[in-house]
Amino acid sequence: MPMNALPERFDGQALPIDLHMHSTASDGALSPEALVALCASRGLTHLALTDHDSLAGVDRAVEAGRQHDLVVLPGSELSCQWRGINIHVVGLLPEGADDELTGGLMAQTEARCRRAEQIAERLQRIGLDNALERARDAAGSDRPLGRPDFARALVTAGLVPDMATAFQRHLGRGKAGDIKSHWPSLATVVAWILGANGVAVVAHPLRYGLTRRKRGQLLDDFQAAGGQAVELVSGFQNPDVTRDLARQLAERGFWASLGSDFHFPGGHLAPGSMTRVPRTAVAPVWTHPRLQAAMGDVVPVA
Repeated sequence: MPMNALPERFDGQALPIDLHMHSTASDGALSPEALVALCASRGLTHLALTDHDSLAGVDRAVEAGRQHDLVVLPGSELSCQWRGINIHVVGLLPEGADDELTGGLMAQTEARCRRAEQIAERLQRIGLDNALERARDAAGSDRPLGRPDFARALVTAGLVPDMATAFQRHLGRGKAGDIKSHWPSLATVVAWILGANGVAVVAHPLRYGLTRRKRGQLLDDFQAAGGQAVELVSGFQNPDVTRDLARQLAERGFWASLGSDFHFPGGHLAPGSMTRVPRTAVAPVWTHPRLQAAMGDVVPVA
């Protein structure tokens, strides 16, 4: 291993890497180029663009990465179902998508379009006239609409003061705009990622409202399907909870990923902003054999 390269275990270092971010190719506020430029300005050296069920912004992000001398890993955050719960799996895809994954992403796009129409119908009932058109204006492009687009539309219409309130009142879990799409199974999505020679990562496992025991069942089923990694840190989280999650990952031999889940400037998260990974025996995901060549060395922040 080259001198100063990151060891194969976490040791509490600050790391210039973020493997979960969004651009205007899904529900982020920045173009792929602007996102990469922001990452460069914040001192990141490695990142993954992981738009929802899409690789549309990856080529632009990779090219921008070359201009800023950053490693940009292709990725996507795929929606799926596990025991009736909507789970997200990040695919880290050093070789991009194969035909099967491309077809799966197209099906996901169609599902997202149907879901947006249903969300619009629900929000019109609570007073957001022309909800679909307003959300499209908020998105500023013809990509599939997501809940953040409807949140921005609610803010623009003056129905809520900010996006956080939009989710609390109308778009969060159990609210009128929380439409459950018929996503594919967890095992199906993992198979798509593995077929493209990628690494499948459970996204933000602490956000699904699962008990520790239920989270362990999710991890077991994910591993049985061929999943290889889990986001040990997603944004800011309690260090004690992170240590406990690390124990669950170590027991199963998972690799650990980390990311901010950045969507837009001005929020509490920025690219690379997250709780430091505590000292743990869990190996960083970028040391996985499928990613090592694409990622190279990740040098901790001095």
